[in-house]
Amino acid sequence: MKKFDKERLLLGVAGPVIALVVAVALTSIVLLASGKSPIEPYTIMFQQATYSDIQVLIINQASLYYIAALAVAIGFRMNLFNIGVDGQYQLAAMMAAIVGAHVALPAVLQVPLLMVTAICTGAFWAGIAGVLKVTRGVSEVVATIMLNAIATSVIAYLWLPDVFGVKLGNNNTTGEMHKSGWVPGFNMGDAGEIYGLVILAVVLGIGYWIVLNRTRFGFDLRASGASESAAAASGVDPKRMVLTAMLLSGGIAGLAGLPILLGDTHTYSLNFPTGIGFLGIGIALLGRNSPVGIAFAALLWAWLDKASPELDFHGYDKEIAVIMQGLIVIAVVVSYEAVREWGLRRQQRRVGAELAAGNVLGATDNTQKEVAGQ
Repeated sequence: MKKFDKERLLLGVAGPVIALVVAVALTSIVLLASGKSPIEPYTIMFQQATYSDIQVLIINQASLYYIAALAVAIGFRMNLFNIGVDGQYQLAAMMAAIVGAHVALPAVLQVPLLMVTAICTGAFWAGIAGVLKVTRGVSEVVATIMLNAIATSVIAYLWLPDVFGVKLGNNNTTGEMHKSGWVPGFNMGDAGEIYGLVILAVVLGIGYWIVLNRTRFGFDLRASGASESAAAASGVDPKRMVLTAMLLSGGIAGLAGLPILLGDTHTYSLNFPTGIGFLGIGIALLGRNSPVGIAFAALLWAWLDKASPELDFHGYDKEIAVIMQGLIVIAVVVSYEAVREWGLRRQQRRVGAELAAGNVLGATDNTQKEVAGQ
C-alpha cells in the first residue's frame, strides 16, 4: 500500500475512533459523578450482544438505520443537509401501508409496487425542498424541517377513520396489509426472525458505493459538492445536481421503514418506529459517508438501543445509551475537524519538505554543471 493511501486510511479511521473514545470517557465521567460504576454498564451491554435473540434485534434495527443513514449521506456528498429523512420515511411507509391494505396483487408484483410507492413518496417529499432550493434559494435545512412537521399532519389526516384510518382500540392504524405484500424473513429458531429486507440494505450499500465511485454521475455529484463553480466550469449543472441529489436522497429515505413494515408490523400505526431519520444523521457522520463505515455505525447504534434496556434490571438507567449516542455525535464533529486540521498540517509539511528537497537537488545540479564547465 502506498504511503499516501496509508495516510488517507489513517485519517479516515482516526475520526471515528477518537469520537468513540471521547464519548466513552465522557459517559464514564457522568457515571462516576452519579456514584455509579463506569465499567459495569458496558460489561452488561457487551454481554447482551452475545445472546442470539439480541443479535437478531440488533441486525433488524441496524437495517433501518443503515438505509436512513445512506439517504443522509447522499445529501452530505452534495453538501446538502437533508434533515427531512424522518418525515420522508414515515410518510412513505404510511403510503406503502395504505396501498398494501387496499391493493391485492400476486407477491411478485405486490412487493415491487409497495417499494415503488415508498420510493416515489420519499422522493416527492424531498423534491419539494429541492425545488425550493434551486428556484428560490430556500435553505434545505429550513425546508426539510418544515416538511417534517407537515408530514406529521398529513399522517394524522390519513389516519382519520373516514379517510384511510382503521381504529384498533386506542391505536390508529392503516389496516392490515394483504399477505402478498409481506416479505418473509430468515428464521433463526428461538432467536427470532431476521427481516427479509435486510438484503435490501446490503444491495443499497453496494449500489451507493458503485454509483458514487464508479460512474460519471457519482463523480459529478461529488464534484458539485466539493465546488459548484468548478463543477459548472466542467459542464455540470449545479442546480440540476442539487435537485437530483435531493430526489435520490428522498427516494432511499422512503425505503427506510420497509424492512419492519413488510417484515413485521404489516400496518402503519402509532407504534411504528419514529426518529430513525434523525439517528441516521449521527450514523452517517460517524461512518464518514462510507457504506462500510455506516454499516459499523448502524450496528453500534442498534447495539446501544437493544442492549441498554437490560441496564434497568441492574440499577442503571438505560438513558446512558442515549447520552452516549449524543456524545458520539458531538465528539465526531469535533474530532473530524481536529483530524482535518492535523491532516492539512501534515500535507503542508510534506509539500514543504518536497520543495526543499527539490531546491537542494537543483542547487547540486547547477554546481555539477559549473564544475564540468571548468
